[in-house]
Amino acid sequence: METPKTLLEAVRYFANFDNCRRFMMDLRWPDGKVACPHCDSEHVVYLEKARVWKCYAKHQRPTFTLKTGTIFEDSPLGLDKWCAAVWLVVNCKNGISSYEMARDLGVTQKSAWFMNHRIRLALHAGSFDKLSGHVEADETFIGGKARNMHVAQRKRRITGTGGKDKTAVLGMLERGGKVRTTVIGNRKKKTLHAEVKKHVEAGSALYTDALLSYEGLEGKYAHQVIDHAVKYVDGQIHTNGMENFWSLLKRGLNGTYVSVEPYHLFRYLDEQAFRYNNRNEMNDFDRFRLAMSQIVGRRLTFDELIGKYHEPSSAN
Repeated sequence: METPKTLLEAVRYFANFDNCRRFMMDLRWPDGKVACPHCDSEHVVYLEKARVWKCYAKHQRPTFTLKTGTIFEDSPLGLDKWCAAVWLVVNCKNGISSYEMARDLGVTQKSAWFMNHRIRLALHAGSFDKLSGHVEADETFIGGKARNMHVAQRKRRITGTGGKDKTAVLGMLERGGKVRTTVIGNRKKKTLHAEVKKHVEAGSALYTDALLSYEGLEGKYAHQVIDHAVKYVDGQIHTNGMENFWSLLKRGLNGTYVSVEPYHLFRYLDEQAFRYNNRNEMNDFDRFRLAMSQIVGRRLTFDELIGKYHEPSSAN
């Protein structure tokens, strides 16, 4: 069977463990030489009945599976469910909630919530390369809408108007390229300047709105400002690309996830940025394969996910 092109084909394809095994082996060991993830030894043998490899090097964990050393490690769920879950997350334009995932895969909501966050970890794309050329920078506030909250939660989480009690996020978009987002503590000059200098190459054309915190970037960038109180576009001077990204992000947060704790917001930003950055030149399978190529060497335990004293929101 050819590689799947639709969700239905993907579910059927990965329901066959041999297909899962071939696909995962091709991703993890493209040269065909299976190596132990614990010691890198190639002196291993596959035990067909147990579906594990045995390493003959001397160490405490002689056996390993396709999941070992990936975001799937120690999960009791089969690769058929994991592959379907990854496909859903990377190809649903507005995301998929843990309740939807639970219904689709036949797992509990808590399991689906944990799965979604482990997949978001794989979607994080760190890079030392800086954005260049024509770059838009814009910030927004993320927070639940009062009308969607229970009265008790509304009193706890909303104590003012505007940006108060909401989380500030900065986004930078290289026109024709990638978008990057980061949660910021505030919108003060020191904070914004540091983030822009961290992610945007000196000498680039930088477009922002008229927020005073951006003043002073002229010496390092070709900085031009659009005042939204007057107009939204002046030739090439605009931040419409970032505004579009914020619209897509908030549509997912407000419509799909409904309630997102600030503690986890950066993971939802990674998810949306992944879909946005790979939206044009990739089909559903290519996007899925790229996400799966990033699962190795990343691990997220439930304790790490919720934090020592943090309780997850069941509505995410």
